[in-house]
Amino acid sequence: MALYSAAAAVLEGLERGAGGVKALVFQSRFPLYALVSETLRYSPVLEEVLGGAALLQAEKKLSPQLAKVLVYDLLFGKGLKCGGRWKALARRHRARLEAELARLKVRRKVSRNEELLAPAQAGGPGASQVPRYVRVNTLKTCVDDVIDFFRREGYSYLGKAASVEELRSLSGKKFLLDLHLPELLVFPPQTDFHDNVLYTSGHIILQDKASCLPAFLLSPAAGSHVIDACAAPGNKTGHLAAILKNKGQIFAFDVDTKRLATMSTMLMRAGVTGFQLAQQDFLTVDPGDPKYSKVAYILLDPSCSGSGMVNRVPVAEAAPSAERLQALAGFQRKVLSHGLSFPALQRLVYSTCSLHREENEDVVGAVLQEWGSAFRLVDAFPGWPCRGLAAFPGAESCLRASAADTLTHGFFVAVLERRGDGAAASRSLPVAAGDTPQHGEGTEAGAAPRKRKRKKQRVKE
Repeated sequence: MALYSAAAAVLEGLERGAGGVKALVFQSRFPLYALVSETLRYSPVLEEVLGGAALLQAEKKLSPQLAKVLVYDLLFGKGLKCGGRWKALARRHRARLEAELARLKVRRKVSRNEELLAPAQAGGPGASQVPRYVRVNTLKTCVDDVIDFFRREGYSYLGKAASVEELRSLSGKKFLLDLHLPELLVFPPQTDFHDNVLYTSGHIILQDKASCLPAFLLSPAAGSHVIDACAAPGNKTGHLAAILKNKGQIFAFDVDTKRLATMSTMLMRAGVTGFQLAQQDFLTVDPGDPKYSKVAYILLDPSCSGSGMVNRVPVAEAAPSAERLQALAGFQRKVLSHGLSFPALQRLVYSTCSLHREENEDVVGAVLQEWGSAFRLVDAFPGWPCRGLAAFPGAESCLRASAADTLTHGFFVAVLERRGDGAAASRSLPVAAGDTPQHGEGTEAGAAPRKRKRKKQRVKE
C-alpha cells in the first residue's frame, strides 16, 4: 500500500508545482521512477478509463492520483504486486475497468495499449528521440559480459556506433556500443530497465550520456584524491569510483540528509568503496584542511536551472526568470572559484544540465578572469560535435550537448587545469572517438587503446 501511496504523493507534488519528477521521486524511499513516469505517460488514457468506469464516484475515499497509479499497474503494468486494501479495491473493479479499456480501443480503432498514446504523450520535447543510455559498472562486471547478458535476453547487438544517426535509428530490441564513451550501451528510447536484474544488482547504471561526460573528462588516475562537490544523487560519484578502480579517495558533499542516505545505499549497491559522504555545503569546506591536501581533482556539478533536462514524461516546467538565472549564476561563480582554491588541485570539471549561457560560458569566463593566469581552459574532447558559445576567447573549448544535436539531455561541460606543473596532466585526458584510452592510463592522443581485460565476475541471468 505504501508504494502506491508514495507514487500518488509524487503525482500530487507535480500538480502543486513542488518540483520535477526526478526531484520528487528522489525524496522517497521507494524506487518509483518507472511507475510514476509510466503513469504520467498514460495519464490521458487513464482519465478516460476512470471516467468511463466511474471508479472515483464509486470509491469516494480514493484520490484521483492514487486511482491512476493503481489502474496503471493493474491494466498496463505488471499487475498489482502489493497494495493491501487498495489492491483489493482495484481488483473489485477489475472487470469494469478492463471492459472500459476494451471499449476505448474499439473507439480508437487500435489493438495495442501503446497505440492509445498520442505522439505528444510519449514524453516532453525531444524525449522521443533520446535513447536509453546504460553505463556498464566496471566495478562489478565488464562490457563484454553485459552485452552477452542482453543477447541471452533476446536483444540484438549491432556493434559500435559509427555516428549519431545510427543511435537515432535504433528500434525494437536492438542496441549499440556508444561511439564516444567506451562503457556506454545505447538502447531505443523508452526502453525500461528499472526492474532488470542488472540494474537492481548495480551491474548497470541508467545514466544519460551527457551526464557521463564530467567524470569521463575529469579522468582521475587510480589512487588519486577526488572531490565530488555537489554529489547527490551519486551517479557521477559512482562513475568516478569506477574510473579510479576503487583505488583512491572520494570526498562527496551534499546538503540534504535524505539524498545522502539514498546515495550511500546506491553507492554500496554499485560496489563503491573508498568514499566519504559529508552533509555539508561545499562552500563551507576549508581548502586548507590537511584532510584535503592531496585533492588533485574536483568534479563540480552545482545546482542549476535544469533547463537542459529532457522529460520522458509530459510534465511542463516553467522557464526560469532572469532574476532566478542571475541568482544561480552568482552561486555558480562563487562555488567554482572556491573549487579552484584547493592547493593541490590539478584539474576541475565544471558542468551543468542548463542551456543558459548565464550559467555556463559566462560563469567560466568570469572565474577564469578572476584567477588570471593560474588556470587554463582545456580543449578536452576535440571530436565532440557541439562546442561552447563564443562568450569569450577560447570558449569553444567547452562542450555542449542537446537532444537535437547529440541525442542527450542538454548539458554543458568545461575542463579547467592549473597552469605550470599541472599542465602535464592533460596527457591523461580522454581523446576523441576511435582513439579513446582506458581511464587513467595516460595514453597520448592518436595512440592505440590498450586491450581491455575481462573481469572475473560474470553476469548471471
